[in-house]
Amino acid sequence: MTIRFTSLSEILEQDYDCVIDVRSPAEFAEDHWPGAINLPVLDNEERAEVGTIYVQQSPFLARKVGAAKVFRNAADHVEQRLSHHSGSWRPLVYCWRGGQRSGSFTWLLQQIGWRADVVEGGYQSYRRLVNDYLYTTELPHRFVALDGYTGTAKTDILKRVQSLGGQVLDLEGLAHHRGSLLGDHPTPQPSQKAFESEIAGQLARMTPDRPVLVEAESSKIGARIIPPRLWSGMKRAPRIEIEASIAARCRYLLAGYDDILSNGEMLRVRLDGLRAHRSNAVVDGWLQLIDAGDKPALTEALMVQHYDPAYQTARRSIGADVVATLRAGDLGEADLDRLAADLLGELDQLSLG
Repeated sequence: MTIRFTSLSEILEQDYDCVIDVRSPAEFAEDHWPGAINLPVLDNEERAEVGTIYVQQSPFLARKVGAAKVFRNAADHVEQRLSHHSGSWRPLVYCWRGGQRSGSFTWLLQQIGWRADVVEGGYQSYRRLVNDYLYTTELPHRFVALDGYTGTAKTDILKRVQSLGGQVLDLEGLAHHRGSLLGDHPTPQPSQKAFESEIAGQLARMTPDRPVLVEAESSKIGARIIPPRLWSGMKRAPRIEIEASIAARCRYLLAGYDDILSNGEMLRVRLDGLRAHRSNAVVDGWLQLIDAGDKPALTEALMVQHYDPAYQTARRSIGADVVATLRAGDLGEADLDRLAADLLGELDQLSLG
């Protein structure tokens, strides 16, 4: 049976035993349905080969060569990866556009006796729903932005609010980036499409009756762009600000960014590129601190001379409306727990309002 989905909620709530993406590993890696597994019926090289035959020789020959490869690979999946399933197993299958790859694989599964269905329109139908959700329609959520200078532990506080039951969208976590010039994450950033899939999936699971807490960001996190409907909601969002002393922020950053602060070669390259934004004298001063290995002094200088002024400029351009200010202490574990509890209380008040 061919199944048609008309909303992201329907996709997220589907009750199939398994969702199988039969596209190539490269297609799957770029983006895929939430929770899908990859059982490619054509690998990257085979898909390229069949495509070349289609363009350079004939569509008929491409279909013939492709069919042989598809059924060989499908047989391998049945023997190796699917052999443990009982006769009641009910998988949902999709490919790029719901065509021959998913149709062939689904037919084979049905002949075995499994209750397999195929997605009408394939991955493209899912991608259209994500695109509509984040680019076209108005999001139903009320966003609250967690604001504060660099080093005020916003990401840590977000995670603690989430553990306490608050609705949180951790954009830096989804983007695999810590949101600044020096914010590279050990894990490579996802593709733009995969980033948007994660955002759409998380938001679609959240209730519009309660506010969604996000970190106040720029419109890009590393190389990933915040989708326009979400960005519009974030710009309009009331802000709750974390205030902390420079000393506390410096201690927090030294602990959390030690991997970056210890990489002198990378720091020199990144900071030297800021000469267009900061004076040569300021940048030269940073480089001297790197050479001296003075990580505390470098951290404080970067906050005072670069990050804090940039934050002030961005805040003025957006016209942020600060509805509450939470004052931090030492930004230690107990202090972060307190701030998270206080922040959840502020969110509850906004829900009532």
